[in-house]
This record gives sequence, structure tokens and C-alpha cells, in this order.
Amino acid sequence: MPYWLGRGVVPMRVIRTFFACRLLAGCLLGLLTGLGAGVGHAEGAHPLTVTLSFDRPINAGEAPFVVAMTDGLFSAERLAIISNMTVGSPEAIARVASGASEFALVDLNALIRFRSQNTAPVKAVFVLYNKAPYAIVARKSRGIHVLADIAGKTLGVADGDLSVGLWPALARQNGIHLGDVKQSRISAAVREPMLSAGQVDAVTGFSFQSAVNLRDRGVPADDLAVLRFADYGCEAYGFAVIVNPAFADKHPDAVKAFVRAMIAATSLTLRDEGHAVDRVLTRMEDGSRDVELERLHTVIRDNIMTDEVNRNGLGGVDPARLERSIDQVGEGFKFAKRPSASDIFDDRFLPPRADRLIN
Repeated sequence: MPYWLGRGVVPMRVIRTFFACRLLAGCLLGLLTGLGAGVGHAEGAHPLTVTLSFDRPINAGEAPFVVAMTDGLFSAERLAIISNMTVGSPEAIARVASGASEFALVDLNALIRFRSQNTAPVKAVFVLYNKAPYAIVARKSRGIHVLADIAGKTLGVADGDLSVGLWPALARQNGIHLGDVKQSRISAAVREPMLSAGQVDAVTGFSFQSAVNLRDRGVPADDLAVLRFADYGCEAYGFAVIVNPAFADKHPDAVKAFVRAMIAATSLTLRDEGHAVDRVLTRMEDGSRDVELERLHTVIRDNIMTDEVNRNGLGGVDPARLERSIDQVGEGFKFAKRPSASDIFDDRFLPPRADRLIN
């Protein structure tokens, strides 16, 4: 109580006015507090922290994710992202299946193989690479200009390279006998050096990785034949975002928010490749801006902005095409149990097509 109320020297009308003001102030404070609590609950008082796993070190191929993290697109969706690196898609998928990570960027064909062997209902919710980046990269000076020229040659295949699973279907579709191509198992670390030195005639790899790296090593661009699987009948999708199923059931709005952020980040990357590469370089050691710009341009042209994406928008799949690609993967990996397209991709978290189209 204010000291002057206890002294008995203040007129009663002043005392009544004082208490009336306090009552009004209390009511207003309560009203504002209630409104504030309602707004905070609606918008989320704190961002939801989630873990995102990458299956390899970051380069320009992951530019949309870096843009989403550095330009505040995830935070605008009330998501706080903790990222980590794994050694390949199988490890990243295992992390998501166990709940150690909520999200991961993985090769969709690795997920197909995983689902053929496991009951954990992990699914993709956003496809970034509408076409898989698998390619045979060869030296024209070794007599390889088109896919048919690979017969009688030595093909270097890196350990863990998932393109091996699609090679039998690709060879069959193009009339190549598997026995006519000698496969040499090599480490991924020496793939480009061995081709550069002429120790193998061609290598399997990603078109945006091996070809760009070889040019950076001084191999003339006009001596490289980049034989993309997608140009020879391979229908495989490429890298996609997968989500832990328990997390998706508990936080469906967070999964939708993640996808919205990725669509916005991909759109921004398409509009300003230079900006996206500058963001990527902050996450790389000794990255070259020219090399990463070439890499990103290749990814956008060959893997992200396809005719299918122009028609249907970012992020989704054509179920019939996905079914055919599952059969192609199965020729090489011999499924224990064939998964269906609905086992692999969940479209519930995608915005409407109109919100995914790139103008």
C-alpha cells in the first residue's frame, strides 16, 4: 500500500480514484496477457528443433538446403535445424529409421533398397532431384562416345555406388551384354584420378560430381563423354528428403513446414545461383566458386528442372514412373520383398501443385 494511504490525510475521492485505476489496469493487463498467450500458442512460442542428416559432405548439389538454413527460410517456418554428416545414404536412412534424425537427404534408390529389406516405414516427402544424377563418365580418347561404346571396355565402379544396381536394367534396355563390360572395383577417392591417368576407360558416378571434378583436374571438356543414365532409359528419381515416421505422425505440420521451406529455398536457388553458391562456400573448406557454380548449374539443368517438374511442380513424383523405377532397381539388387510406390513416397505433406510450380 502506498505510504500516503495509511496516513489518513488524503481525500476519499482520491482514494476511490486510485483503486478504480488499479482495477482497470489489472483488467487491461489480464486481457493483454491472455491475448499474448493466444498469439504465442498459435505461432509457436519457440521453434521446433529437428536434426537433418546429409549423406555426404556439402557442395553445390545441396545448395537449396544451405540457402534454407542460412537465409532464414527454416526459421520463418518455426524450425531450428541441427545438421550432421553421415557416410552414405544407407547410414542416413538408418539414422532416420531409428529416430536419431528427424529428416535426411538421401538417394531415393537407397530408400527403395532399404524398404525391400526392412519393415521400418520410412518414406520420402520431398524429391529434390527429379532425375537421378547417375552417369558413366568416359574419355572420348579411349573410344567411348555413346553408351554402346562401353562394350569391351573397363568400367571403374566405386564401392557403395548405387548406380551398380541400375546398370543391369540400363544395359538390357540398350542391348549391352553385361559380360562384355569389365568392371573394376575401385575406391571413390581414386575414381577421377584413375580415369584421368587412363587406368580405366570409364567410371560410374554423378554427372555433376565426376565430370566437374575431372574438368577441374585439367581433363579437357571435349575429351569427356558424360553418358547420363536418364538419357538411356533409366527412370530413377534422385535425392529426396525422408522423415522419421513417428515424428511425421506426431508433427505433421512441422513436416509440411519443412517442405514449404525447401520449395522456397529451391526457388531462390534457381533465381540466383551465384547467391546460393556463395552460401554453400561458407559450409565448405577450400571450395572453388567457379567449380561450384558449374556444379550447381549442371544439377539444375540435368536433375532439378526437368520437363516433369515444369509440368507438375517441385517435390512430387509420378507414381507410375516411380513403380517402373522400382522394377529397374530390382533387376540389380534382387529384392527380398518388392516395395510399392506408396511405400516409398508420401505426398500428404506437399502443398498444392500451384504452390510448387516455378514461374
